[in-house]
Amino acid sequence: MKYDNITKGVFIQRVNRFIAKVEIDGCPQAVHVKNTGRCRELLIPGCEVWLTAPQTAGRKTKYDLVTVRKNTGVLFNIDSQAPNKVMKEWLAAQDYSKIIPEFSFGASRIDFYMEKEAPGAKPRRFLMEVKGCTLEVDGIGYFPDAPTERGVKHIKELIRAKEEGYEAALAFVIQMDGVKEVRPNVDMHPEFGTAMEEAVAKGVRILCLPCHVEPGELVFA
Repeated sequence: MKYDNITKGVFIQRVNRFIAKVEIDGCPQAVHVKNTGRCRELLIPGCEVWLTAPQTAGRKTKYDLVTVRKNTGVLFNIDSQAPNKVMKEWLAAQDYSKIIPEFSFGASRIDFYMEKEAPGAKPRRFLMEVKGCTLEVDGIGYFPDAPTERGVKHIKELIRAKEEGYEAALAFVIQMDGVKEVRPNVDMHPEFGTAMEEAVAKGVRILCLPCHVEPGELVFA
């Protein structure tokens, strides 16, 4: 997944969940933060950031903040929409006969529904929920970095899907280099960890998908 254009800046401060101040070519500007998580260990005053300018009509801000260099020197993509985009690209290259994003199941929309043809039998049905991991501690990824009742709800839907005959998976797209494992952040949200344990016990697959990050690119490693 590549961005059409990319601009370098210096992070100044986060105003709220959606807006930050960034210095671009020596001029402070308000920019949109494409991640409502806390990102406290990433968005530190003075850090290098990269932004894209979508040029969408009616926007209040010109730029979206998408990439950050952590104080360890590692680049992190923090665009919350990027994991689904890179996953969609990857799924399209696999041997699925049908791929439907934002599939309605139960009381939720699950990120992807897929089918695979099975000769002489009904197609195999898959449901996949995708989560982007942007929190790293000592080489391990953790999710979530803020409480997510929506995330718990999605896991419970995957468990129900498995019980109804679907093949179900929870996929973590790791939005940084050098990390291969994601664990539930039980200190932040114990219920999410409990839900993950139940999902594993019920046969839901947990996928940890490492990525390579460039200022204007996110690709599976």
